[in-house]
Amino acid sequence: MANSAVRSLSARYNGEAVIAHSRRANCCAWQWVLAIASIFTLVSAEAVSQSATQQTQPPPAAGSVVKPVGTVKAIAGNSITLATDSGSTLTVTIQDSTRMVRTLPGQKDLQGATPVSFSQLQVGDRMLVRGTLADDGKSVAAASVIIMTGADIAAKQEREREDWRKRGMGGLVKAVDPANGTITLTVSSMGGTKTAVIHVSKDTIIRRYAPDSVKFDDAKPGTLVQIQPGDQLRARGARNVETGELSADEIVSGRFRNVAGPVVATDAASNSVTVQDLLTQSHVTLKLAPESQLRNLPPMVAERIAMRLKGGSPPNAANGPAQNTETRSGAGSGSSSDGGRRPGGAQDFQQMLDRMPPVTLADLQKGSVVMAVATEGSASTEPTAITLLTGVEAILTASPDNKDAAMLLSPWNLGGAEAAAGANQ
Repeated sequence: MANSAVRSLSARYNGEAVIAHSRRANCCAWQWVLAIASIFTLVSAEAVSQSATQQTQPPPAAGSVVKPVGTVKAIAGNSITLATDSGSTLTVTIQDSTRMVRTLPGQKDLQGATPVSFSQLQVGDRMLVRGTLADDGKSVAAASVIIMTGADIAAKQEREREDWRKRGMGGLVKAVDPANGTITLTVSSMGGTKTAVIHVSKDTIIRRYAPDSVKFDDAKPGTLVQIQPGDQLRARGARNVETGELSADEIVSGRFRNVAGPVVATDAASNSVTVQDLLTQSHVTLKLAPESQLRNLPPMVAERIAMRLKGGSPPNAANGPAQNTETRSGAGSGSSSDGGRRPGGAQDFQQMLDRMPPVTLADLQKGSVVMAVATEGSASTEPTAITLLTGVEAILTASPDNKDAAMLLSPWNLGGAEAAAGANQ
């Protein structure tokens, strides 16, 4: 969608270039800049898809008009080092005649945009440039620049994360009915296991995680038929207060790998850990990325989870009894002083994990038992750990096949800026 819009707008601009020296042409060129701003967020969100498309096309010729999108990495003099979404690095030269405006993430036009000066730019800002490519192919003389500040992007990301927490639901796909547009989930929480139905419409945004990435940015546009039983899925939208069913505004899914067993070896050079998987009795090497969540479960917490998995009632803990994650969002549940509840929602396993002590690669000693959810990986890449826990002996005893226990591990790490839903939007 974003790429077709770019092509359409580019064609329009090229057609008007014939009268480039006329006053009307200058006006149309600026209107083109206004129009492309309306798809700035779409271009950013589909950076991976855009990059793949660009790699199949010949590089632009020197002197041609280019429209790179990227993140400001350095500022010196009147030049900006731009790390583009296509993977290249460009030097953007700001001229006295360069038009520069700031807009907010998510805006569809520039009606609320405000002029900015070069001195206001900061490292981390997102930038859409329109300009002429130099002979070296590595620098652009900017005619116009549209800015989204890093602070504005961070604020939008936090709002997106909170919305996922409040209106989100996640679990393991049990069944998919494309004809009726429904997905049945098995949802596990500290309060037990239940099923829930997700309704999908033609307006639902569907994304699919890449097989070798834990970043939301890398999730590609998907379809309902791609979702299969056994997939992990998270959706956000409006929940029916009577049935608990959810009408999805957005869905992200992926197939993830469950690994549990003793640590065989660690490799600091490659930042990886090798585990002997108890289920397959084979060695599995997991990469640890900056987005990987590594936590240690204290014995009391592990025992409470184990008792839940076995169907028993856990002893009371310092943070109060476990709450059911399916408390209706927006139903006036409020917040609790125990730190286990958020406005509009109740404690869930992911929120509990956020409070657990962090673990580093150096803490993973040979023979220590871990449980992890990881990406599938591919023929050329090893799986990447999404969530890895230590102190899980009691949990694996309660769930020897690791299936029930693994369902509690959320693969949706919405805590990191780059992994967040809504990043770069």
